Amino acid sequence: MELFQYLTSATQGKMLLTMLVSMIPVIELRGGLPFGVALGLPYWLAFPAAVAGNLLPAPFIIVYIRRIFELMRKYFPRLNGLVDRLEKKAHLKGKKVQKYQYLGLWLFVAIPLPGTGAWTGSLAAAFLGMRLKKAMPAVVLGVLTAGFIMLGLTHVGVNLFSGTV
Repeated sequence: MELFQYLTSATQGKMLLTMLVSMIPVIELRGGLPFGVALGLPYWLAFPAAVAGNLLPAPFIIVYIRRIFELMRKYFPRLNGLVDRLEKKAHLKGKKVQKYQYLGLWLFVAIPLPGTGAWTGSLAAAFLGMRLKKAMPAVVLGVLTAGFIMLGLTHVGVNLFSGTV
């Protein structure tokens, strides 16, 4: 109970919880930023917490995901279906990114819609053989762009629900 109390009442706890929510695939920053604001964080604290949480897994995905999939296939054959689906998703998304390379990766990550974002963009970068040194700046710019879009949408949503619009 003390951990829950800390995560939902202390500013540092709210920032940590916002980071953790932003690290979850599918939810990512587009859910983490409004979540942090809903917890009571000011925008200027919710934004960096959500961005940091969303970016944290990206370099590990780009560098290690292919090896992780190999190990999963070898030691956990029951998960082959999951690995197949994730690889298929990465290849399908990768086709959209491949044409424009790093610009495409940035735009793909920047669009705050389901199926886009840092996780899928990093997965696509890994399967396209993009090097971390070049892929990571595109992912960072994409997350920042998505963050500013979500910041605006969150602000509008907060004002709509509070009756100030």
